[in-house]
Amino acid sequence: MARARLSRTPRDDPPAAGPGATEVDWDGLRARMRGPLLRPGDPAFDDARKLFNPLNDDHVPAAVAQCASVEDVREGVLAAANRVPLAARSGGHSYVGYSAPDGGLVLDLRRLSAVTVPSDGTATVGAGATLRDVYTGLSQAGRALPGGSCFTVGIAGVTLGGGIGVLQRKFGLTCDHLVSADVVTADGRTLTATASATPDLFWALRGGGGGNFAVVTRFTFATAPAPALTIFSLAFPAGKVTKVLTAWQPWITAAPRELWANLNISSGSTPGCRVSGCFVGPSGACNPLLNDLVARCGVSPTTRKVEDRSYFDAMRFFSGTPGRQAFVASSRVLSAPATNPGRVVDLLTGSTGVSLILDALGGAVADVGVQQTAFPHRTAFATAQIYAGATTASEAVVTRRVGKVVTGLADLGIGGGYVNYIDPALPDWAACYYGPNLARLRCVAHDYDPDRVFDFAQSLWRA
Repeated sequence: MARARLSRTPRDDPPAAGPGATEVDWDGLRARMRGPLLRPGDPAFDDARKLFNPLNDDHVPAAVAQCASVEDVREGVLAAANRVPLAARSGGHSYVGYSAPDGGLVLDLRRLSAVTVPSDGTATVGAGATLRDVYTGLSQAGRALPGGSCFTVGIAGVTLGGGIGVLQRKFGLTCDHLVSADVVTADGRTLTATASATPDLFWALRGGGGGNFAVVTRFTFATAPAPALTIFSLAFPAGKVTKVLTAWQPWITAAPRELWANLNISSGSTPGCRVSGCFVGPSGACNPLLNDLVARCGVSPTTRKVEDRSYFDAMRFFSGTPGRQAFVASSRVLSAPATNPGRVVDLLTGSTGVSLILDALGGAVADVGVQQTAFPHRTAFATAQIYAGATTASEAVVTRRVGKVVTGLADLGIGGGYVNYIDPALPDWAACYYGPNLARLRCVAHDYDPDRVFDFAQSLWRA
């Protein structure tokens, strides 16, 4: 189910370039750009083309445009449109490598990464900024924005897919804080998308997924004062996952919105688990909530870590291991707590190397209507990421392991999916990712990209 190797399997191929179409004038594009245009054979090309996941190293674009200005982005769009595949790259974390199209043009936005926080508390963020860039710039100004965890993920992908993260129950999704987005459209226009000026496009950019509609070059966000936070992690002994999951579900449902927690179940002959999370407030107020979870479980954790942290240091705690990582992953969405936790645990029993990560929604996420933004999972209980490390040699085996869990969750009535964990093999992926918002999203894609300039294997043109 998870991570089919890239091929144009969903729907049909895009139409061929129209009459009179020509090959891309790479020399001309290079001459018009401020930033470098790298082609195969150039010394820096091989590093520039690679994404976060080494399993995507077999993707070889025709060129990487390291855009140094909005005009560079515009020139790249106009040069490549309907001639070769075209994709923007921010952090390069597309799970299956859509931001490095074979034989296409990569618009590398990482030079457009400035973060500015004026006195009104808004933040302007270049679309090439990573979460490390964003959290650093905001914390220096005493401000905060809810977002993802991995520091090398790009703010663009996070926002355009919705933006789940460790502060979401208190502050909502990243896209809920979007004020405006500067974009380059498929026909080379530059415009600022806002709720009043371009309501359909602005709506679609908040959860409609990266790679669709237009290339965003800069975001403006509303931010909040940076709070003091508590981070925590409780590891439980192997063999107790069913008890912990049974207790964790009503515990996090009833918890105040200041508390966010996930449950990470690790596969094995006897699966184990840990509960990690973040509390907006001091550890003295967080510890009684954690004591309640332990009491509900009836299981003492083998380790318990609870620390007061600043906003930036708390985000760094969740940032994971730096450097590129090879993995296979997919997702599901729990519309409600699992009714049979033991059967969920059974899906991980006897396997190796697979994690099922349940991230609690609720709180401020549900304050926004299902169709108020393009992100459709507002009333869901939690997202589920199915994740496993892999190598090129083990990819096929690992893919089957991940797919078995994905299918097993569906058999338990757990459907849906999160577009930022995109998976070309997820059955009925468009409905899973977009739900009741799919029809409107298709219309926005048609209106802003009628010639399918931004088409790819799971674009809205294929939905």
